[in-house]
Formats: sequence, C-alpha cells, structure tokens
Amino acid sequence: MSPGDQATTRDGAPLANRHAVVTGGGRGIGAAVAAELARLGADITIMGRDAETLRRRREALSGECGGQVFDVVVDVTDGAAVARAFEWADNMLGPVEILVNNAGAAASAPFARTDPELWRSMIEVNLTGPFLCCRAALPSMIERGWGRIVNIASTAGVTGYAYVSAYCAAKHGVVGLTRALARELARKGVTVNAVCPGYTDTDMAEAAVRNIVETTGRDEAAARAELVRSNPQGRLVDPAEVARTVGWLALPGTDAVTGQAVVVAGGEVMP
Repeated sequence: MSPGDQATTRDGAPLANRHAVVTGGGRGIGAAVAAELARLGADITIMGRDAETLRRRREALSGECGGQVFDVVVDVTDGAAVARAFEWADNMLGPVEILVNNAGAAASAPFARTDPELWRSMIEVNLTGPFLCCRAALPSMIERGWGRIVNIASTAGVTGYAYVSAYCAAKHGVVGLTRALARELARKGVTVNAVCPGYTDTDMAEAAVRNIVETTGRDEAAARAELVRSNPQGRLVDPAEVARTVGWLALPGTDAVTGQAVVVAGGEVMP
C-alpha cells in the first residue's frame, strides 16, 4: 500500500501524520495556508527570513491545532541554506510530503527603470526559490510515491500587468515550472499545481496601495479602489480563500489534478 492510500487520520483529519512545509509562512497567504493545512491535520514547518515573525506564528498555530509546528529561518534564494533547512525539517518531522512554495516579493517600476538588480531579485525570490525548494523536497516524495507541490504564483503568472515586468516574468516562470514538473512526475504519485491569486488582502496589497499613493498622488481610498477595480466582485481576495484552494489541492484523492494554474481572483482572469 502506498502512502497515498493509507487512511491514518488524527480525529478524521485527512492530512494527519503528513509533513507540510510552507515557505513565507509567517504572514499573509503563507500564514493562512499553514493554518489551513494544520486544520486538515498536517504537521507543519513554516519557513521564512524573519525569526520573530516565524516564532509568533508558530506559537499561535501550535495553540490552534493538534499537530506539531516548527519554524526555521531560511533565505529561499540560497541553495545551501535551503538544503540545510529541509534536512533539519526532515529530521524533526520526517520526510516532506506537501510543499507550498509561497515565499515571494513584488517590486514595481516602468520597464525603462527596471535595472538588472531589480530583475535578478524578482527572479531569484519568486522563481529560483521554488526551484531550490522543489529540488530539496522531491527526492523523498518520489521515493515514497506520494507528494503534493503547490506553487503560489499570481494572476501575474497568467496575464500581463504594466510596471511589473520582472514580477510577471518570474510568476510566468513559476507557472511554466509547475507545468513541466507535473508532466515529468505524472507517473510518480506527485502532483504539482499553481495557485494564482489576484490582489489579496495582505501586506503586499498594502504596499501596492502605498506605491500608488506615492507615484500618483491619489489618496489611500482612491488607491485601494484602483486595486479592487480589476476584480469583478469588487473586493480584495481573502487569504483564507487562497488557503482553502491550496488545502484542497493537497488532499488525498486529487491525484488527477496536476499541472493546473488555479486562479483565485473573483473572475478577473479566466485562463
């Protein structure tokens, strides 16, 4: 019987005894995803760069769920550091069976002012980071014959936006990586999918609002309305909505869902 067929659960939780890693798990979408996977029974390792943010999130999550929660500080653009972090996580909670590549960053600039440093930083954190984490997690998934990789991309991974060419290129790369890996792993029991949120009510959206205020002179309400305007539902996406989509993709029984770019954006983009 393969791990994917085993029905061991904690109080009926479908992901009980499975080890999930969430990068960028200290805040925003990553924190919501970690909470959702914990609710589904998984043991959690949250990774990120801010030790204090991770500590607070770990303590809160430990109090909310019945499973184990650990945190580890890591820069996902550093290959050696990623390898050490995953080795540590494996030693603490066993092989990683669910990987959510959520760590990311967004920076905006007109293309003419997008210098090589900005370009490299967007590619490294948004695309190279998932690549390195997949390399670290995949061997044990393949060996065990079961695994779930969910890459948090963006609507910027399936359409274009002005003034964020580097970010769009990186997120398109994440979707391409997702599709290529899904094909390569299709017979190995490992699914690979991307979740593509629209503007979501997180610190990143707040930063976008501040940027609009600074560059256009609009007030905060007008800047926020500009973000919301692209969503046919007239609102920002709730991080919990993204998290529930990730949770569903991580469940046993979704084996036929792979290579998909699932848009969570209120109808803004329909690929």
